[in-house]
Amino acid sequence: MTERDSLRLDRRQALGCMVWAGSGVVWTVAGGVPASRLIGAAAAEEGGFSFVQISDSHIGFDKPANPDTRATLDAALDQVIALPRRPAFMIHTGDVTHMATPQQFDDAAQLIARTRLDVHYAPGEHDILDPATRAAYLDRYGKGATGGGWYAYDYGGVHFVSLVNVVDLKANGLGSLGQEQLAWLADDLGGKTSSTPIVVFAHIPMWTIAPEWGWGTEDSAEALKLLARFGSVTVLNGHIHQLIQKVEGAVTFHTARSTAFPQPAPGTAPAPGPMRVPPGELRKLLGVTEVSFSLTSSPLAITDLTLA
Repeated sequence: MTERDSLRLDRRQALGCMVWAGSGVVWTVAGGVPASRLIGAAAAEEGGFSFVQISDSHIGFDKPANPDTRATLDAALDQVIALPRRPAFMIHTGDVTHMATPQQFDDAAQLIARTRLDVHYAPGEHDILDPATRAAYLDRYGKGATGGGWYAYDYGGVHFVSLVNVVDLKANGLGSLGQEQLAWLADDLGGKTSSTPIVVFAHIPMWTIAPEWGWGTEDSAEALKLLARFGSVTVLNGHIHQLIQKVEGAVTFHTARSTAFPQPAPGTAPAPGPMRVPPGELRKLLGVTEVSFSLTSSPLAITDLTLA
């Protein structure tokens, strides 16, 4: 067995005994700037639209931190369906499943289908464990995507970019985009005017939150250089199963909760991983995100709603 094969095996074994949690978020876009807020209050203004972000559903995980991730995903989807204004679509920022089995993907798809929304996916490291599961993921979700599964689309005057940073993980599990994807991104953005609102979504955060835990993307600075000329950039991620937001110039970074269960805050535990909480507290730490975009007034609004 080569060192590379050993690392791959260690990674699969580690993923098998770990779980990640998160939640959904509702985003609103106004004047080309996304923002978040409580889901029940979020609604795009006339002439705009909203979309929903969910993340880290980990279907297939059944350990004490959450023995029924199907039920908590279902509760998150109830929140989405109950929104006062129907979202234009939904994005899922990865770790749809816990161990990337066909049955786990089928179970997730069956639950998500009841929203009757178009869903745009970015893979998590639990969705792509090795070359075989990567091929299966791309066969399921990668139609029309480029290279390793990255793609872009336009909606309502906003340009959306889905990136893949979970394939070639670096030291401590840091994400990586790679030169092929960065070259594609430069080409994709090349024809856009600097006034075009941009929303980027990927699984692992695109800024360094906790490098010792792998909470960052090694070459994200190269991607951010390509985005620097735009007046409004929103970057949405999952992976860390908690809300952290920061703003640098025209770029807003926002991570989502999981629909499965939480992880500790950076520096508060020896390592990342599933955080077990009293049963009555779990749903307070899970959620959904809504983002709303308005063509007529100021900034995009991001609303984070818990399941409790």
